[in-house]
Amino acid sequence: MTEKTISRPAGQSGKDLNTLLENRPLTIIGAPFPLAAKEIERQGFPAVYLSGAALSAGLLGIPDIGLIPFETLEQQTLLITKNVTIPVIVDADTGYGDIPAIKNNVSRLEAVGAAAIQIEDQAIDRRCGHLNDKQVVSQSEMIEKIHAACEGRQSADTIIIARTDVRGVTSMKDCLSRMEAYHDAGADWIFPEALHSKEEFSEAGQLLKELKAPGLANMTEFGHSPLLSRNELSDLGFAAVLYPVTLLRLAMKAIEVGLDVLADKECQHSIIDVMQTREELYNLLDYDPSQPRQRTPPQ
Repeated sequence: MTEKTISRPAGQSGKDLNTLLENRPLTIIGAPFPLAAKEIERQGFPAVYLSGAALSAGLLGIPDIGLIPFETLEQQTLLITKNVTIPVIVDADTGYGDIPAIKNNVSRLEAVGAAAIQIEDQAIDRRCGHLNDKQVVSQSEMIEKIHAACEGRQSADTIIIARTDVRGVTSMKDCLSRMEAYHDAGADWIFPEALHSKEEFSEAGQLLKELKAPGLANMTEFGHSPLLSRNELSDLGFAAVLYPVTLLRLAMKAIEVGLDVLADKECQHSIIDVMQTREELYNLLDYDPSQPRQRTPPQ
């Protein structure tokens, strides 16, 4: 057995990701850490998402308010792309800096295997997209960021996703306006964040159909958006559906349950059946304990 390594030319994963859109809706699952990404791939899902919210909470134990250093995002992108062969979509928040920085950052994320890179129009003092009291930059400033992101990529096949948070700041009318403007500026996919109803998803989807642009619908739990099925969202006009923090929430609730059992019981016997076994873990890691030196950890 040998370690999976990345040997894709720049943009190849983005090309693969666009090909996957032929079978809509594309299901994209957020991976809070590389082992989860491996399980996502093993279960047959076509793409992995590196969520800023899951990375902030799961790796650093901090809220999603723009505190992640770019180098941490870059390193985590590399760790995930080295462990899977399916495309990885990276949440790059507001782009991590000014226009020159965004060009450089997009190039660096692409170099470590990102198939698609998402930037948003929130102000630098950002918040989770499903919280109130957000701030957004001007439409013209975000268009400059999109231009910079497109210029920074080394391959035209690397996908630039433009997210707008303006629905939670002003109105659905402004959201639709920005969606069209960001598409015209060169964004490959459009991501209207925190829509409030099925009717709003329908409005956004209708515009996406008119623009012939792939749209990303966020089905995060406990937020402003209703939880719609993938088939519903596809019919409304969305090409891809995102579940960014689902696995982290499930994992943390399982940890909470496990800790309750360990606090109340003398033994963990009652929860053994819901644990991943040692054999299942080793299988996922592609690890044979009888030949331990045939696999080395990612560098």
